[in-house]
Amino acid sequence: MSNITVLTSSTCSYCAAAKNLLQQNNIEYQEIDLLQGGEQAQELLAKSGQRTVPQIFIDAKPIGGFTELAQLFSQQEFDINQLQTL
Repeated sequence: MSNITVLTSSTCSYCAAAKNLLQQNNIEYQEIDLLQGGEQAQELLAKSGQRTVPQIFIDAKPIGGFTELAQLFSQQEFDINQLQTL
């Protein structure tokens, strides 16, 4: 199973939507709050190359935000294990 990390902010509606999408599909993830995550959060933000949240990482590889995650789920025959090949 892929290791999924979601960089979030408590006031972000897209962050909540991304977490809900993962939860509805019974996918475990690690949540790191941008404001409380300290150095780890800043490293992830730098790795993503973006300045917005959510930022979603699959096996430490940035895939984007909520829109990109939703696009992955909308693909026919979506398989979470295939995310490792992205």
